[in-house]
Amino acid sequence: MAGVGNGSSWFQRFLLPGFAFKGVIIGGGYATGRELAEFFIGSGPRGGLLGLLLAMLIWSVVCALAFVLARAISAYDYRTFFQGLLGRYWIIFEIAYILFLVLILAVVAAAAGTIGASVLGMPMWVGTVALMAAIVGVTSFGTEAAERMFRYSSTALYVIYALFFVLALSHFGDRIGPRLALDVPTEGWFIGGVTYASYNVVAAVAILPFLQHLTSRRDAMIAGLLSGPLAMLPALLFFLCMIAYYPEIGNEALPSDRLLREIGLGWFQILFQLMIFLALLETGVGVVNGVNERVAASRSGAVLPKRARFAVSAVLVIGSGVIASRFGLVDLIASGYGAFGYIMLAIFVLPLLTIGVWQIHRRPASSHDGASAAR
Repeated sequence: MAGVGNGSSWFQRFLLPGFAFKGVIIGGGYATGRELAEFFIGSGPRGGLLGLLLAMLIWSVVCALAFVLARAISAYDYRTFFQGLLGRYWIIFEIAYILFLVLILAVVAAAAGTIGASVLGMPMWVGTVALMAAIVGVTSFGTEAAERMFRYSSTALYVIYALFFVLALSHFGDRIGPRLALDVPTEGWFIGGVTYASYNVVAAVAILPFLQHLTSRRDAMIAGLLSGPLAMLPALLFFLCMIAYYPEIGNEALPSDRLLREIGLGWFQILFQLMIFLALLETGVGVVNGVNERVAASRSGAVLPKRARFAVSAVLVIGSGVIASRFGLVDLIASGYGAFGYIMLAIFVLPLLTIGVWQIHRRPASSHDGASAAR
């Protein structure tokens, strides 16, 4: 990029970070509904909604702080960011992040295979290979290509989720109210919300390359606060639809498939599954691009060639695809996400809320932000 903040549009400053954050989260966070069932259905309809709102609040606060700190220390890749936040212990995050990244890619690869098999009747490997090829293809062209993808794919995702919600209301909306009124225990909504938010909020670090358009601390704060609602709105709409078939929908491997069958429109089922594939692509592109930019930063400012980006991307997605073929989607989510939620809480969220806040306080927004905003 020509320069940090130079010629940045309002979209790049305020919405792009939130769209990218949503993109990293959505494929491994709620595109199929399996993650919402795992963490929120067990707390009942109202408890689940409370947990989702709590997770949204956590995302907004953490993103705002992370974006402000990243801009203050000029950290637009996760290695530089954690060198500033954790000092010599930054390597602890990198180890955990790479392991978590492999888990995320395995989940989206497994989801793509499951969608291809359940909807189109294809062998599991076809959907997985198609997704892996698309991720490698986009990330080979760098952050600017990913930005263009997020701009258009996010618009498509929001439109299709809105249409999904309208169709769900028209076909089985009368079931939602009575289930919201059920007098069922809401235990676990707080832990569910914190755990879900913690393992997903690592997306704030994966999207650091997209923050180079910010022109001031105010930009960073606004973009961060908007990231929570931008990322959570589709999930809230989806969960409201899932409530119509509480509690049995919690046992579905693909809750989205169950709801689409209830809507009963073949053309929309195909459209929605294509949207899920696009959501999985967003997640894969977001996390793999973050690794590419980390590798580029370690080259002392040298541009990472397309061939090198292709190689890094291919190694990550192929290795994750192998894991996806070994374990199923439900097992990957149930076994891996909960543990990483606590790990990220310990090595990212808590340090950010303590060391990070202290560092932000030490670096008051003054002449640097003013000069940046004036450019």
